[in-house]
Amino acid sequence: MPQPDDADATADNLHEDEDDYDLLTFGQVAVRLDAEIRALAGQVALLEGAGQDPAQLESARQRLERLREAAARNSRQPINDENFARFFGYEGKARRNTK
Repeated sequence: MPQPDDADATADNLHEDEDDYDLLTFGQVAVRLDAEIRALAGQVALLEGAGQDPAQLESARQRLERLREAAARNSRQPINDENFARFFGYEGKARRNTK
């Protein structure tokens, strides 16, 4: 909400603190995770081949493991007709079953 001292703020700046409710689907998350995992796996391979910075290599390996864990979590509970109400909080049907 604009304050009296915001006289010179632009319209774009006034909306910075508003929540963004755009949600990704499980499929969109899977695609983004896969792309990031592939890119990071390539970086890990390069770092392993270079053998120059063990700390950077270890950090990249740990991040890669966390991304792989996230991908596994994302694939475990797809939304389908049976769990739709529990996930969204109201009765309905999944637009497509992801079994």
